[in-house]
Amino acid sequence: MAIVRTKICGITSVEDAVVAAEAGADAIGLVFYRPSPRAVDVRQARAIVAALPPFVTTVGLFVNASRCEINETLDAVRLDMLQFHGDESPADCDGYHKPWYKALRVKPGIDVRAHAGEYQGASAILLDSYVAGVPGGTGESFDWSLIPRDLSQPLVLAGGLNPENVERAIAQVKPYAVDVSGGVEVRKGVKDADRVRDFVRRVRGWV
Repeated sequence: MAIVRTKICGITSVEDAVVAAEAGADAIGLVFYRPSPRAVDVRQARAIVAALPPFVTTVGLFVNASRCEINETLDAVRLDMLQFHGDESPADCDGYHKPWYKALRVKPGIDVRAHAGEYQGASAILLDSYVAGVPGGTGESFDWSLIPRDLSQPLVLAGGLNPENVERAIAQVKPYAVDVSGGVEVRKGVKDADRVRDFVRRVRGWV
């Protein structure tokens, strides 16, 4: 069986970043979207990145951000990848000299394969739950049967994942990676160390 990678998103503190890294997470997500309860500023992000050990990928999440804002963030914070979680076009995602991936929100009637196919430059496609007016971090799952089996890019599964359902999600969807935020929190923006460890352990041991 292929190894499934784990990303812990919505990290807001050095402490939570270290817990995720020590638990074995492959990546952490930093949210640069001010309306989010999990948003970080440049100062917080720099401290978090500085505390991480080697080989943990840092992902910057943006929602309809301007090119200027993204470039300023990249100048200030060492990010390894970019995650675009809004209505960005393929052209909006290109040009930063960083690998990137696009989040798509899944609801009945969406042609996931066709939509994903528009983003051929993406390193992966992240599929999340659709909730009107909320770009992500809803804590709600979606119907995994809507996911096509033959996406051209690696699949990152998000949306309502937690330690209790992640093994079932992996068995059904067989994603390249899973992405969790609210499912391992005490409250929005604050991770529960035990749930983070349990989530990563279950991902690693699901087979």
